Amino acid sequence: MITAQLNPASSIPAFYAGKSIFITGATGFMGKVLIEKLLRSCPDIREIFLLMRQKKGQSIDDRIRRIVALPLFDKLREQKPSSFEKLIPVTGDVSEEGLGLPAVERRVLIERVSIIFHVAASVRFDDSLKDAIFLNTRSTRDVCILAASMKHLETLVHVSTTYSHTDKPVVKEELYPADVDWKKTIKVAENLDDHVLRILTSKYLGGMPNTYTFTKRLAEFVVADYAGILPIVVFRPSIVISSLEEPIPGWLDNFNGPVGLMIGGGKGILRTVFLEPNVSSDFIPVDVAIKAMITVAWKRGCTTITQDPRIQVFNCSACDIKSISMKELIDMAFSLTAKIPLEGVLWAPHTKLTASKTLYYFLVILLHLLPALLIDGLLKITGRKSMLLKIHRKVYIANSALEYFTKNQWQFKNDNLLKLLDDVSPADKSKFSYDYYSFDICEYFTNCLLGAKKYLLKEDIGNLKEAKAHYDKMWWLDKVVKTWLGLLLTWIIAKSGLLFQIIGAVCSFLDGSMSSDR
Repeated sequence: MITAQLNPASSIPAFYAGKSIFITGATGFMGKVLIEKLLRSCPDIREIFLLMRQKKGQSIDDRIRRIVALPLFDKLREQKPSSFEKLIPVTGDVSEEGLGLPAVERRVLIERVSIIFHVAASVRFDDSLKDAIFLNTRSTRDVCILAASMKHLETLVHVSTTYSHTDKPVVKEELYPADVDWKKTIKVAENLDDHVLRILTSKYLGGMPNTYTFTKRLAEFVVADYAGILPIVVFRPSIVISSLEEPIPGWLDNFNGPVGLMIGGGKGILRTVFLEPNVSSDFIPVDVAIKAMITVAWKRGCTTITQDPRIQVFNCSACDIKSISMKELIDMAFSLTAKIPLEGVLWAPHTKLTASKTLYYFLVILLHLLPALLIDGLLKITGRKSMLLKIHRKVYIANSALEYFTKNQWQFKNDNLLKLLDDVSPADKSKFSYDYYSFDICEYFTNCLLGAKKYLLKEDIGNLKEAKAHYDKMWWLDKVVKTWLGLLLTWIIAKSGLLFQIIGAVCSFLDGSMSSDR
């Protein structure tokens, strides 16, 4: 193979040629894109071991087959169908001590693996402290223990998050001193029952907003203790959302982040959001993050731990690339959904943004709860299943969980990452870098919307004309209802005599203003 003949220090595919890779979190959003990119752009990889557990009656082999059948892998299936033979599922569970690895599988990994991508994590903000510690912190410890026994290890990439240090307005590309003993915290989670631990949770979290950010922060303290022992890279992505271009534009498999807001607003369900309109939304396309992840692993692997024992840190964020405020994002979303409407919108899309908690509660009752009760009541009368109140409950819980992040602003420095991407060889730039200065944010979110319609909502793009006709009906209905309510309110005020009082008060105010001007 050509890649095998190139210098691994100057060629990313050559570095990966003949290597065995171990990935945790392979069934997650980033994990799937990582698998696809490695197989497609580093064709001489020897094999990829995927830590997986049985789920809902599906064996790990069944889960692999379901994953590679996704549209994400269509290009690879057409170009290199034999590459899927390199995927080897390994029984395990990151929530269990020792990763739940059987002895035989552990021995194989120790003998053959040279690159680890520790991607597995629970990104739920409402996990119990015990579960979050096991999934995010203890699993990182166990990955490091396994890595320390590997005979050919060259790189361990630990995927963290830029939000693991939310107590700092500026997050630099460096490891911060530990302020919590991670070893004692794991022991506490292992020995205390859930009830006691729930009582202690707020004390443990301190200034951290939730168990996710707290336990991801602890995980960084774990890897910091392996400095000089393991060749580690800490990779911190911000909010990872739809793909920019590879292998297909707009691919995603979850409703998280800005795309979720776009869908909720575009469906006419999300009528109000509690956030600071001028706060920037720091997001990164998943394929951009994966390219960067593969690149940082290559860079670390080209230098031995004897030559450089430091732990390298890279923030993968939109800072210095492209930023957009929450208000700008919402406005653009409504502009796009007017051109490319979602199917079956419940009402003309419009979302009121507010940073006032009192106003937000009032708007939730007025715009979410009351319409939901009315529509669900009509559905029950017609013999159909009520659903809107349940949806709005989930929306409210999600908004409450995100409140800390939509009300505060951080700056994530990413100088290390930008320099590394610029240093990629010309031969590899087309595969592992991207022109972040020419990033067209409107075109990107157009593809995000199309991707959401196709991959999440399972809508047929061919039905766009019908969707547009329904959207127009809802728009006119919204105008008629608002006009009718305005006239009704005016009539009520006039009948009660308040109209003349209001006019009189305005006139008095204007007269007083003019008198003071004289």
